[in-house]
Amino acid sequence: MSLQTKDSGGSGMSGSSDVLGDRFYPLYDRLFGDDSEFVADVETKLAQARMTDTVELYLSRALGIGFISGLTLWLIGLMLGYGVFAIGLLSNETLIGIPVGNGLLLQIIEMLRVPAVVFFTGLILGTIGFGIGFGSMVAIPYSRASSRKREINMLLTDSVSFMYALSVGGLNQLEIIEAMAQADDTYGEVAKEFQSIVKETEYFDIDYRTAIRKQALETPSDDLAQFLTDMLSIVNSGGDMQSFLEDKKEKHMRTAKQEQELTLETLELFGEMYMTLSLFPLLLIIIMVIMQMIPGAGVSNQMLYMTVYGLIPMIGVAFIVLVSTVKHDEPGDGFLTMGNTDQRTETGKEDGLLGLGLVEQFTGDHSVFDRIKNREGTYETIEVLRKPHHFFRDNPLITLALTVPMALVVVVTAVVNGATPMSWEELLEKPIWGTVIYLYVPLYIVALPLAIFREWNFRHRTAVVNKLSEDLRKLSSSNDTGLTLLESFKAVSDTTSGKLAREFEIVHTKVNYGTSMKEALIEFNNKYHIPRLARTMRLITEAQEASNEISDVLRTAATASENHDDIQRERKSRTRMQIVIIIMTFMTVLAVIAILKTQFIDTMAGLESSSGGGGGGGGAPGGAGGAMQGANLSENINVDMLSVLFFHAVTLQAIISGFICGYMRDASILSGLKYAVGLSAIALIGWTLVA
Repeated sequence: MSLQTKDSGGSGMSGSSDVLGDRFYPLYDRLFGDDSEFVADVETKLAQARMTDTVELYLSRALGIGFISGLTLWLIGLMLGYGVFAIGLLSNETLIGIPVGNGLLLQIIEMLRVPAVVFFTGLILGTIGFGIGFGSMVAIPYSRASSRKREINMLLTDSVSFMYALSVGGLNQLEIIEAMAQADDTYGEVAKEFQSIVKETEYFDIDYRTAIRKQALETPSDDLAQFLTDMLSIVNSGGDMQSFLEDKKEKHMRTAKQEQELTLETLELFGEMYMTLSLFPLLLIIIMVIMQMIPGAGVSNQMLYMTVYGLIPMIGVAFIVLVSTVKHDEPGDGFLTMGNTDQRTETGKEDGLLGLGLVEQFTGDHSVFDRIKNREGTYETIEVLRKPHHFFRDNPLITLALTVPMALVVVVTAVVNGATPMSWEELLEKPIWGTVIYLYVPLYIVALPLAIFREWNFRHRTAVVNKLSEDLRKLSSSNDTGLTLLESFKAVSDTTSGKLAREFEIVHTKVNYGTSMKEALIEFNNKYHIPRLARTMRLITEAQEASNEISDVLRTAATASENHDDIQRERKSRTRMQIVIIIMTFMTVLAVIAILKTQFIDTMAGLESSSGGGGGGGGAPGGAGGAMQGANLSENINVDMLSVLFFHAVTLQAIISGFICGYMRDASILSGLKYAVGLSAIALIGWTLVA
């Protein structure tokens, strides 16, 4: 059987991997039968992940990759098994200790002992290698199908609202399906599911009822499958599609709120878990410090280093990964396209100095365009120099191009001038100054501008949707009075304040000067590129092409926006409590370590110093004995080393807690920069007072 792979967007495999699949197809044919449930399940996941490889080819390729990785680790295992004897990690003497006498059995065991250990080491590692190679390949379609399912479920509520609004606007069933299929820039994976329905009907001569039924079976989302099945029953029975979509819209809005409630409850549970887990390194540090005072306890400084520099960051990273499993970014990048050959709006994702617009497509053909590009580049450069804060506001990450070299220059200058500790022993003598130079100065130089401009960018962009629901209601009311959509924009902009009203006025002006309504709305959306705004603009642009009387569509968009506002309001309220818990946990760690430093470690250091001065007085033997006992207890403790470790522990805890706060708040690591800077400043000021 000759197997060929299709050029799929999901597989991305080269011709060599196809050859690998062909070579291992006989092994696949021997291992898996035609009625294998495993093969059927993988085939389903390949379809759900939109990977067009046949299951036979894919599993044959997986077996080949598993064989190669298993063979590699098997050889490594053989060399490792032989090496443990060659370098003496295991001796050729007693390995098990079972008495077998002095006969032939003992000779056989002695002869086979080393080869058996080498063989089983290679066998175990080879099996592990095969499992890793084969399992990772099999896991790919499962992972992609799960990712698609998550995005479909997140966008399904807005997608149903979009379809309902189109039905209210007068579109029939087929037009709604086609419009949904064309909205992949807004509705992502949901639109791709409808694209499959449209392609089935256009290219394979299948009626759209059969295409809907087939897609209901192939989609990874159970919710979308149920929606398509219910839609099919309405289509077959000739029912009222508008009423059906209205009911589904209400149902999915309620479901979205319930899922949000479940997510918030899960985050609350994670917050309580973090409060407990983040205190574990603190307790461990206290226990190890006390055990170090006991002679012969066997607690080394390396365990303290691993706790501070390993365990604390590991717990923070693991918690962020855990939160990411339930808290996701909003799908989509927020940009809309015209959906035709007009490239002016489509290439508007980068403006200003980073993208000079339409002229870049024609440079090299005629010299006039080269001159235009040069002059445009000069103009944009001058604008950036005139208002650099606006440039950094629109591109916050560009600040790293300036701040990272600046931080390196500061650190290198301090090192060259000898103004900073150059070894661990010198750092123990100047713990605060050394940590400030190597950690706090780079952190503030890099993170502070990035945090400021990122926050400014976020607030600048999201301010446009603060009154979105209210202004949509006003647009609907104006459209109800008989005004066209363009006139409604002007009426709302004249009677409303805020950034959105000003943008409506700009849209009105652009249309009056010859720009189409759709293009003006898409340019407005791409200026802010917010996924929520993009879905609203997509709805309005689709509806206004059919009619100027779209008050019902605007009311539907306002209802969807209000539902989104309710969810956002609840999320901010609940996550605010989690942020308070995390910050209070950090403050607790800081306070306990400060008390441990001042009331315990420094006290023990004081006993050691007093024992040296109290030896000359013989009038108080009991006091001299107590001082000598204090000296014996404190001689095992390096006070300077513990002070540095405590300071670094609270600093790492501050930075990690800050990033966790930002991720729980906005599902963005960069959002945690402001918290990390603030909490690390508290740690520095607090420890300076303590030390």
